[in-house]
Amino acid sequence: MKQLFITLNDGNKIPQFGTGVFQVPDGKETLEVVKNALTLGIRHIDTAHAYQNERSVGQAVKESGIDRKEIWITTKLWPNEYGEGVTSKAIDKMLERLGTNYIDLLLLHQQFGDYIGAWKDMEKAVKDGKVKSIGLSNFESNRLEEVLNIAKIYPSVLQVECHPYYQQKELKKRVEKYGTVIESWYPIGHGDKGLIQEPLFTQLAKKYNKTNVQIILRWHIQEGNIIFPRTMNPVHMKENLDIFDFELTPEEMNSIRKIDSGKRFFTMTLEEQEKNLGAWKPED
Repeated sequence: MKQLFITLNDGNKIPQFGTGVFQVPDGKETLEVVKNALTLGIRHIDTAHAYQNERSVGQAVKESGIDRKEIWITTKLWPNEYGEGVTSKAIDKMLERLGTNYIDLLLLHQQFGDYIGAWKDMEKAVKDGKVKSIGLSNFESNRLEEVLNIAKIYPSVLQVECHPYYQQKELKKRVEKYGTVIESWYPIGHGDKGLIQEPLFTQLAKKYNKTNVQIILRWHIQEGNIIFPRTMNPVHMKENLDIFDFELTPEEMNSIRKIDSGKRFFTMTLEEQEKNLGAWKPED
């Protein structure tokens, strides 16, 4: 596949298109998804401690025979791993689970707990060579600025819900001066039929002989978003990759920008999220 990279604010180059393993069971399923992705030429795998499949991700990377330096691994710390001293130990355990001596991108998964202490330990991990880049996930409240105000290393990415119905224009403005790039989960709106079947996407799909999903993914690429659509189906994975042989015009990009309606598909409040987080902790 044609590999596109984005240069982050720390100088590291991240593959713009990857594969996510959220809700992919540990073991055979994760091994198969990651190996299929790597075989197709994908070089960015997004996992997390909370997904409970880091060991299988690491195993698949090792068994692929591909040079570790060619594969970008993103993973995330859970709030019970936040805090000075606590986070450093959690990173060491994460490296052990992944079976690697460094992590390409490490994120704070949720905006709860001692995220300030965790950020300080993550900065230390960068200096120690255990982590290349650091960033945030789901920090959209004023807690984002709390981290930015104390950061000696600014977040390289901010991973949030982002799709044509919720394009995160204001959030992008908030992080623009820090050089922080948006990573999208739910890049096709959690598979929402209303979004996917938008007449505009149907029209463009017909013009370019593509699917509506391919048009949406191509829009993300041209917007500069980092994406990692999740699928366990190798056919769909291959289809998702077939977006590098055409380009949407500036007028078409603007037409898609106009359908931003501020509609989110993840609607849980901060209070509800915090309550749910407190009831569960990932295993080592």
